[in-house]
Amino acid sequence: MHRFGKLTALLIAAWLAALTLGEAGRAAAQQPQPTPQAEVADQAAAASPVLPPAEEQLKQAERELKRLMDHVEGAKEDDTRLAELKVQVDELSKQIIAASVATRPRLDEIKARLDELGEPPGEGQPPEAAVIAEERKRLLAERGAINALTGRAENLSIESKKLANGITATRRALFSNTLLKHTDVSAAMLSEAITATVDESKALWRSISSWLTFAWNYKRVPFLSAIGLSLCAALIFLVGSYRLFSPFLLRHEEEEEEEPTYFRQLSLAFWSTLIPTMALTAFGTSSYFFLSTFNVLRPDIAPIIAVTLGMIVALSFVTKLSNAVLSPKRSNWRLVRVSDRGARRLMAPIFAMALVNGLDYLLGSIGEALGSPVVMTVARSFLASIIIGLILMSLAWIRPTLRPDEPFDAPGRPWPRAISLSLLLMGGALIAIALSGYVGLARFIATQIIITGAILVMVYIGVLTGRSVSKQGAFAETIAGRYLERRFNLEQVALDQIGLAAGLGIYALVLVFFIPLILLQWGFQIADIEAWAYRLVTEIRIGTITISLVGILAGVFFFAFGFVATRWVQRWIDGNIMARSRVDAGVRNSIRTGIGYIGLGVAGLIGLSAAGIDLSSLALVAGALSLGVGFGLQNIVSNFVSGLILLVERPFKVGDWIVSGTTEGFVRRISVRATEIETFQHQSIMMPNSLLINASVGNWTHRNKLGRSEIAVTVTYASDPRRVIQVLDEIAAAHPKVLKNPAPNVSFTAFGDERMNFELRIYVADVLTAGGVRNDLRVAIYERFRDEGIGAPFPMKIEDVTPEAALPEETDPSIARGGDGRERNGRGRS
Repeated sequence: MHRFGKLTALLIAAWLAALTLGEAGRAAAQQPQPTPQAEVADQAAAASPVLPPAEEQLKQAERELKRLMDHVEGAKEDDTRLAELKVQVDELSKQIIAASVATRPRLDEIKARLDELGEPPGEGQPPEAAVIAEERKRLLAERGAINALTGRAENLSIESKKLANGITATRRALFSNTLLKHTDVSAAMLSEAITATVDESKALWRSISSWLTFAWNYKRVPFLSAIGLSLCAALIFLVGSYRLFSPFLLRHEEEEEEEPTYFRQLSLAFWSTLIPTMALTAFGTSSYFFLSTFNVLRPDIAPIIAVTLGMIVALSFVTKLSNAVLSPKRSNWRLVRVSDRGARRLMAPIFAMALVNGLDYLLGSIGEALGSPVVMTVARSFLASIIIGLILMSLAWIRPTLRPDEPFDAPGRPWPRAISLSLLLMGGALIAIALSGYVGLARFIATQIIITGAILVMVYIGVLTGRSVSKQGAFAETIAGRYLERRFNLEQVALDQIGLAAGLGIYALVLVFFIPLILLQWGFQIADIEAWAYRLVTEIRIGTITISLVGILAGVFFFAFGFVATRWVQRWIDGNIMARSRVDAGVRNSIRTGIGYIGLGVAGLIGLSAAGIDLSSLALVAGALSLGVGFGLQNIVSNFVSGLILLVERPFKVGDWIVSGTTEGFVRRISVRATEIETFQHQSIMMPNSLLINASVGNWTHRNKLGRSEIAVTVTYASDPRRVIQVLDEIAAAHPKVLKNPAPNVSFTAFGDERMNFELRIYVADVLTAGGVRNDLRVAIYERFRDEGIGAPFPMKIEDVTPEAALPEETDPSIARGGDGRERNGRGRS
């Protein structure tokens, strides 16, 4: 029995083991087994140099896109947050596209390799080598993986674009709903608002009194320290600004008596507005900073203090600006032509509109800090819109304008009809919109009329300042112009050019500084402006072409740097190396010109690369250029290539005496298109280089300046020819500039009808001095023939010739050239 029990236990254990192994085998069989193609694809993806990093980038982009979607869902009522998320989505879209673009070079390599391998053998053809088949399979698998990754990237890019468009649509709807929200304006609403205002005033007083009591009792030293440091910061800024810009602000007595220039008026208006405003801004910023740093502010008091300080700065800015433009007390500094009474009357409504707008924002911030009901906000906006509309309508009845011939103390005339109607329509529209229940829209328009109007006035002053500076002769009258004139001895033309550049710079600063302020007032966020500015300087799209202002500026900078460096290298090599080596002037010119061409070419290539222009994309331009060369630019290209050949071959150089056709003279400059030749009459002739290459050119000073000159002498048959030859040899040998080797010689050239012809041939070291040598020899021949009775060596008519007379004949080619005194040498043409 015992053995039977053991046997039974063993059989049961074996049956259980077999059952377990069978289940495991079935489970393994049910799992998907990797196919050979999938294994090859995975191996190809793992071995690819671009797929793993691109895959990782796409995974991160997917996670980031999901996170941004969740944030967008939670920020549908926050326009500022939505603007920031829009920027992040746009940046994510660029990263997705960059991950896909990074795989394109590898895809091109795979395509080129597959083209080299060719198509796989068909049926009935001998099989290819296993190595080639394996490589083709691996390449096809990698190409498929790259295509799949590109598809995923395109899908992610589409989703990110949809998310960005959705954010834009949400922001647009949020803005529209805020402005176009309708509110029932009734007596009950106003009564409820009055009651809430009384309660809020009490709560505000309790909050401020309790905070002041707490700060005085327990934070007295930090509180007083913060105020004192704020006043010191504002005083230092104000004093430093006035000391730095005192030339622009001080009104000298002579300027008070005389009529100041318009540029002086603009400068005073600008700086007298900017400096006090910046000083007050420094005081407000430092006050809030020190109070916050010393832990004096409470969370409910901090926003009230911040808005109060901001309102004070805004009111000061509007007051200073209107006072600078209208100048009610000094008519000769007034920028607009209005009467004295009109200037004083315009100051009050402008300040009143700014005060009403500032109080509305201040009370709104107090309401948010104290948790006031919405009805108070609606009532405040309604009341502010009505008051601003009435002020605008009252402005239409002021009579400030003057005729050109009227003095400033005249009574004044009404506005032009267009301005008065505009003021009436704007004021009436504001009141009508507020009364109809669209309080938010009315409040928005009223704010834009005040703040945007003040900004536009500053823009107008800036534009007028730039225009005044850039006028001819205006910059020379400024302090900066006078300093530059004294310091660098600049002329009027240079000062006018600097003034033009300064005017353009002022225009640019005005646009860069004030346009963002206007956009912020019209509902755009800082993130929107930053994104637009980034796109403006990095990617301006014109069709399929993307232009980067930063790249263009970098390209211009590198090209300018390369140009300056090339000119410096040219001067350094020419003035140090070649000058000390006593290199020929023509060689120096060729080397200098060649360095210039190479340097400018390299600078151009570097500039194009820095500008982000793909040089391979210039193939199309080169094709179009070659077509243009075939039609109209072939002469220019021919002259350019001919100029390069002349610089390399150097058949003549700068300073050589050449003859080509009817043109004869000295080479003064060899440029890209033409060669400058100065004739003996000092006339500069620009001869195209192709003519000098294709035609014969005679060069009198090609390898050296050694030259031969001839003097023809004619004597009668009564003279002894041997004596004539002997005398001519002696005269030539006696001259110091006639070379002894080659030695001069005399030829008996011909028998004439009534005379004998001789030719004296001499050699000189410098052919340019041959004219003087010939003159000396002619004089010597005349004197010697006269002394020996051979005859006078001057031209005579044939009928005047006597048996005793001899006639030396002048056949100097220089006579045909206008008597310049130069003679052709005997070396022919080169």
